[in-house]
Amino acid sequence: MKRRTFLSNAAASGLAAAIVPGAAGDSGSKPAASGRKIHEISTNRAPKPVGPFSQAIKANGFIFVAGQTARDPQTGQVIEGDITRQTERVMENLKVILEAAESSLDRTVKTTVYLKDMDDFEAMGKVYSRYFPSHPPARATVEVVRLHGGRVEIELIALA
Repeated sequence: MKRRTFLSNAAASGLAAAIVPGAAGDSGSKPAASGRKIHEISTNRAPKPVGPFSQAIKANGFIFVAGQTARDPQTGQVIEGDITRQTERVMENLKVILEAAESSLDRTVKTTVYLKDMDDFEAMGKVYSRYFPSHPPARATVEVVRLHGGRVEIELIALA
């Protein structure tokens, strides 16, 4: 499906109006409303992306953080250790990216957790819950065959 057709269908359903500035217009040529800009978020306190993507994007009052694995920000290498240690590293990476975007983990509304082995679910959850003590965000957890590194990857959406 072509992008314009997708956006037209999304606009008709109301989806694009909330996510893509200016997408709800029928001509596609209307400028975005004042203050609706997309900003790339980048910090040296988190691992650099290993591909053509941003650490995070701030848009329309939300921060979309790319999936973070247990990579050390200094070396770029996946840390050794069990799921507990790796989940701690992932959560710290997410935390500093949100701080760079002038937000925080307590403003998180949705996460997606990717586990290499669903047997790690309980141990990952114990670490994860320490980072969201008052109001845990909505979450999906899925088992995946391969990760770019380590045993866990987490992406999130937070309020700006």
